[in-house]
Amino acid sequence: MNAPIGDSHKKDIAHALHPYTNLAVHEDQGPLIISKGEGVYVWDDQGNRYLEGLGGLWCVSLGFSEPRLAAAAADQFAALPYSHTFAHRSTEPVIALADKLLEIAPEPMTKAFFLSSGSEAIDAMIRFTWYYNNGRGLTEKKKIISRKRGYHGVTVAGGSLTAIPLMQNDFDLPLDRMIHTDTAGYYRYGRTGESEEEFATRLADNLEQLILSEGPETVAAFVAEPVMGAGGVMTPPATYFKKVQAVLKKYDVLMVADEVICGFGRTGNMWGCQTYDIQPDMVTCAKQLSSGYLPISALMISDKIYDVLKEQSKKHGALGMGYTYGGHPVSCAVALETLKIYEERNIVDRVRELAPRFQERLSALSKSPLVGEARGVGLIGALELVADKNTREQYPAELKIGATLAARALNHGLVVRALPGDVIGICPPLIITKEQIDELFDSLSIAVTETEALVKKAA
Repeated sequence: MNAPIGDSHKKDIAHALHPYTNLAVHEDQGPLIISKGEGVYVWDDQGNRYLEGLGGLWCVSLGFSEPRLAAAAADQFAALPYSHTFAHRSTEPVIALADKLLEIAPEPMTKAFFLSSGSEAIDAMIRFTWYYNNGRGLTEKKKIISRKRGYHGVTVAGGSLTAIPLMQNDFDLPLDRMIHTDTAGYYRYGRTGESEEEFATRLADNLEQLILSEGPETVAAFVAEPVMGAGGVMTPPATYFKKVQAVLKKYDVLMVADEVICGFGRTGNMWGCQTYDIQPDMVTCAKQLSSGYLPISALMISDKIYDVLKEQSKKHGALGMGYTYGGHPVSCAVALETLKIYEERNIVDRVRELAPRFQERLSALSKSPLVGEARGVGLIGALELVADKNTREQYPAELKIGATLAARALNHGLVVRALPGDVIGICPPLIITKEQIDELFDSLSIAVTETEALVKKAA
């Protein structure tokens, strides 16, 4: 374990900005300083153990102490710690990873472009989309549609597609060309008496009307997470992607699947695309690509896209984009080993085996008067907290009910995440056992009960 951090240093750290808090961690409270990890557990600098119920940030699929990933990094550091992929150069880990990734990729992906984060992969998708349509002579076809409460990173471009008010307000986002359509969350946005299928039809019709109002000749792509992650862990309503894709095909709009959270087994298939029958033109992935051990992401594209990019690059003399750390050999070596482990340990089958227990324990929490809906798929889930279960009325944001529940869970040795809209996100490492699933939900149940009592006392 790392040496404890002194009080004076903690006070300095406490003034650093932390995402999803008011402004900064108050100096009397200080941040939670994680010092060690093993399996599904992490320890803070005071020696307290926590079950990491969000897998870091939806990413540590193989837990916090996989020796094969540490060895893969050490071996590659010793052999070749850095090389780039500019000027027709590559490395063995990049080539091997591309081959392995495309072997398991959703159809019809045929090429992979490596970067360092999901946000960069989204930015590259935007640039490739514009380059692609310019190459087809469709110079006005540039607008990208995302969904309200969708999450696609926090760079200027990615943050423009991340249509969560907290991440756009007073950041002068979104940029032009980035437009938003309905959230595919049936519990929160379905109308009284409206079935899931009817809700999906309404959203597809609204998407079509948006494309028509903007002008189909100006709309280039639609980007969506198979399961909406940071926006509230919202699973798509029945028939949603089938109906949406029919609209996109009608107006020559690319379907981009953002698999940064869903990819690599999380939903019970290798890809969320397979779980929800999505036929993408491009796919972004990151996070579980390396089990979060090193920064790496990929943008995968189909031949339809690649053939145009190739001709464009011939015209200009080269593909005019790239990143210093894109295809970093050490990150690629760790990602390659991660994919090998998924295959050897049948990670998808493991998720399918564990999912019924996970979803059963999750669903049981819907009995709480505090929980409006418990929802999820595979080994990802959420609780949406409400003030009134009948009307689905939410608590005032300033009460921070979600943050309160997450804090109670932390007191009982469980890390979960409070998301906008008083939603509690749960996404443990894929190596979790049935016994640890019960441990996770035992702690979460106590936190729910304690939060109920606090709410009742304050009423």
